[in-house]
Amino acid sequence: MHRRTIAAGLAIATALVAAPPASAAGARIALPELSGPYPVGTTELHLVDPDRADPWVPGTRREVMTTITYPAAGPGPRAPWLTPGMAVAVDAVTSSPVFFDVPRGSVDWGATRRQARTGAAVDRRRGDWPVVLFSPGLGSARELNAGLTDDLASRGYVVVSLSHTHESAAVEFPGGRVEPSLLDDSDPTAMKTAIDARVADTRFVLDQLARLDRGDNPDAEHHPVPRGLAGALDLSRVGMFGHSYGGFTAGETMVQDRRIDAGVNVDGAMRSGADQPGEVVRQGLDRPFLLMGTDFVDPETGVKIEHSHLDRALDPTWADFWPHQRGWKRDVHLDGGTHYGFTDLQIAVPQLTSLLPPAKRVELVGTISPTRSLAAQHDYLAAYFDLHLKGRPTRLFDGPSPRHPDVRLL
Repeated sequence: MHRRTIAAGLAIATALVAAPPASAAGARIALPELSGPYPVGTTELHLVDPDRADPWVPGTRREVMTTITYPAAGPGPRAPWLTPGMAVAVDAVTSSPVFFDVPRGSVDWGATRRQARTGAAVDRRRGDWPVVLFSPGLGSARELNAGLTDDLASRGYVVVSLSHTHESAAVEFPGGRVEPSLLDDSDPTAMKTAIDARVADTRFVLDQLARLDRGDNPDAEHHPVPRGLAGALDLSRVGMFGHSYGGFTAGETMVQDRRIDAGVNVDGAMRSGADQPGEVVRQGLDRPFLLMGTDFVDPETGVKIEHSHLDRALDPTWADFWPHQRGWKRDVHLDGGTHYGFTDLQIAVPQLTSLLPPAKRVELVGTISPTRSLAAQHDYLAAYFDLHLKGRPTRLFDGPSPRHPDVRLL
């Protein structure tokens, strides 16, 4: 469920430094309005673990970049979707034949603004906010799921997105330093290193969030944090979701860390190699865990394979996990979507009709209505965390919903 992403990520590693910025004349993308009742603010934290060596670069300390998005109480300028270095990296990835296969600079990735605001104070009128962590897919970037994370924050959560340095396709640090991927995903040993690093990253970030909530500033450069953020995190109510390998990361972290109360795997196989299922598959969990899957269409045969716990053809780990899961569980299937439709490509691709032929658009984000796809993703994720972190009842997981005709509960 991740091979194409990594192939593209590795392809840009050698070209990243010398790559020109995207052309200002390129096509532009607009991110949709938020669906929740709260405006959102955002900030970034550069975290350095003094007790852990980087597994990919011996002799260095492990660094993690995070984006924190939260309900906001004040105005501020809209945050960029991608920083300059990340705009270059995404342009390199998406222009490859694996993805858009268009000339470099065809899309002005640096022009897009999120709905989240920088410099905005935290809304404290309703007390503390539950915390939800997010981990991106293997070789992907946390920035390319801003649509999901910002929208969840607008529903009343502090959402913390992680990048996994030297495994994500690119990570930009303060001052413009960009670290590319060093991962060979054909090496099972490297894949095991990747999942172990991801779990350790997540647990470290949880430690730093506890410091932040106490009033400390864990940022490596000691940049000021938004007003009201200290004390606004309810770390007694923590969830986690991830896309692809990030979904595996959520499950594996929950096996090791009981601070996470509820998890979601968004279309990700739960293994570090072909014959290496994760501990979450073998043990299951005693806490809630949601599977969200879609369809895979074989490009050579045109045969559609359903990613679910009922079909072992694409991914046996979901089928093996299902009987071992002891806590609340559901398998939510999005018909007509694709793996990358759970990223911001679901937002971007429909806006690039002049660049992408219909077959390429279907390959990337499927045949589902983009509006219905986003509404379903936003509603089901928020309903799940509302149920398990806020104790709010929902009927979305009881049966078919007329509002979401593309969703099946399996």
